[in-house]
Amino acid sequence: MAQKAEIRSNLPNQVKSILGDFWGMAFVFILLMLIIRFLELKLIFNTHLLQFNLSDVLFSSLIEDLGWYLYFIGLLLVFHIILSIFSTSLARWLSLTVFVLAVIIQGALISYFLKTLLPLGSDVYGYSFDDLLATVQASGQLNALNIISGFIGAFIIGGILYLGIRFLKFQLKSYLIISAFTYIFIFFYVLFPANDSNLASENKSNVQINKTHFLAQASFNYFMFDDNYYFDFYLRPTGNDLVVKKEFMDDNYPFAHVAEYPDVLSPFFDSLDSKPDIVFIFFESLGSAYSGKTAYLGSFTPFLDSLGEHGLVWENAISSTGRTFGILPGTMAGLPFGKNGFLEFSPDFPYHESLLSILKKNDYESEFYIGSDQNFDNEGSFLKYHQVDKIIDQQNYGAEFEKTPSETGFSWGYPDKALFTNGLQKLPASDDKPQLRIFQTQTSHDPYIVPTPEIYKPKLRSYLSNDLGFSESKVTDYLSYENIYMTLLYADDAIRDFFSEYKKRPEFENTIFIITGDHRLPEIPMATRLDRFRVPLIMYSPKLSRQERFKGVVSHWEITPSILAFLQKQVAINLPEEVIWQGQVMDTSQTFQSRIAMPLMRNKNQLLDYIHGDYFLSDGQLFLVSDGLNIDPIQDLQVSNRMVGEFEEFKNRNNYLIQTKKLLPKIEPRD
Repeated sequence: MAQKAEIRSNLPNQVKSILGDFWGMAFVFILLMLIIRFLELKLIFNTHLLQFNLSDVLFSSLIEDLGWYLYFIGLLLVFHIILSIFSTSLARWLSLTVFVLAVIIQGALISYFLKTLLPLGSDVYGYSFDDLLATVQASGQLNALNIISGFIGAFIIGGILYLGIRFLKFQLKSYLIISAFTYIFIFFYVLFPANDSNLASENKSNVQINKTHFLAQASFNYFMFDDNYYFDFYLRPTGNDLVVKKEFMDDNYPFAHVAEYPDVLSPFFDSLDSKPDIVFIFFESLGSAYSGKTAYLGSFTPFLDSLGEHGLVWENAISSTGRTFGILPGTMAGLPFGKNGFLEFSPDFPYHESLLSILKKNDYESEFYIGSDQNFDNEGSFLKYHQVDKIIDQQNYGAEFEKTPSETGFSWGYPDKALFTNGLQKLPASDDKPQLRIFQTQTSHDPYIVPTPEIYKPKLRSYLSNDLGFSESKVTDYLSYENIYMTLLYADDAIRDFFSEYKKRPEFENTIFIITGDHRLPEIPMATRLDRFRVPLIMYSPKLSRQERFKGVVSHWEITPSILAFLQKQVAINLPEEVIWQGQVMDTSQTFQSRIAMPLMRNKNQLLDYIHGDYFLSDGQLFLVSDGLNIDPIQDLQVSNRMVGEFEEFKNRNNYLIQTKKLLPKIEPRD
């Protein structure tokens, strides 16, 4: 009896010790994280020019953090108590380690956000280890100083947290009340989650959310729910508001269809006597926010602007993805995304055709030029699948070229001027066959380094003051993004030099140039949720009969079917009967209209946006689209339900593709 009484008398003290250890660390942890949140907001507003103030998000951000940390602490407390049954010392040190890691991870995620203005989510799982390593190395964050600083910081944080155990002492009743309150809070937190998707400003929403919470929730959804597939779809007929009427023939291949794609380009060209060369220039991170006559930030591509004065310009053009991984499958074939972007099917791509393969069957030769590694994002694998005749990447540059300089020793590869010079040197003096050539730039990519800053620093300042006519204070604001704007001017100069040399080539007079951006860069704050996809789209050729600007909404998905229909009409190329183009044709309306329907993938595996006609669905919120691709939130339950239904139907077909890899019936064997 005495022994039982002793156990009963010791139990409250044991419980108090267990809870005291935990809550001593937890209180300090919460205080640390709220201080870090305040510093995060100060750094964000000191680094970036935003359309709202710190006071607009401070309170909501702190509440968001407090809610997430109570939830996190409540979960950790369960494990702490269970471990304490076996060893209070082990429980104490494991909980301390978890708290330290949570602080470090939050700091790393804040660092990422400060650079990109995008929270890191499940898209991180869409990249290979090599691609992730290359990205981190290029950012300059993976260095000995940061690693050593991280270890020192971890020990300091651990010491501060341990002080909570030593000096924050309460009665058992207080610990029990705090613990009970935490679990009551978790009950309501899970049952009635806060939903900020109604925020029209994506920037404001991204600043406000807790970065660790965002990654944790995205990771949970990715691993727990991303493999749920339902295939009871039906083949929905093409909407009456769209240009192309697609006839889907076989529900085993839900993307394959037969359709008449009208030729919309011939009215703007002189008659062609022979098959034209086609040259694509993919401009890294080129967004319409800072390129073209309608650029609301001012245009930093004066040469492309002048080229547009002699070509065809689509003012309301969008990419299919918010990152580079979508540029080749989007422009070359209008392909669906799969799980992490179509290129992630590599090397076992579903059988499909593209602009590359169809033109090859029509006696075209194809070439691809880039200054970086062709294997990044599996672009090289895609090109080899389509039997591109020549692929030139960073392995194929002579000693006369220098890679982009880097403080860390890692470089993405060769700058854009070297890309075009090297490419021109490797072109034959003349060709017997028509050519399809692709040049993909990379200088205007993080970390935004120009080879000759001594030239482009004064050039940028002069351009801001004299060409754009900005005031001194506005120039100072723009210099917050000095490196980015310098790379844009540099890349534009590189394209200017390229055209100057290409004009000397015999095939120039029979060449069609198509220039577009792969996506808008995120580091400069975006105006709207659709802004990340809005890119310039210019078509130039000596064969053009007139210059024109169009306001009809188009995407990268419209390029391949439009080019093929044009070539079939002009030079009678042979086309397959059944195709998988997801797009329509390029809209040549001179007044604003939207006659496309397509999903948009922000980052790898983030399929959250859908546009159809004048409506845009983003994170479940409905917007009305207007000229300039401006969007305004609206409430229309009928339209919203229709948009959600169409979007889910696409996801269903996309999931079917992921599982079956059935995209196009294979009519003939591929060598």
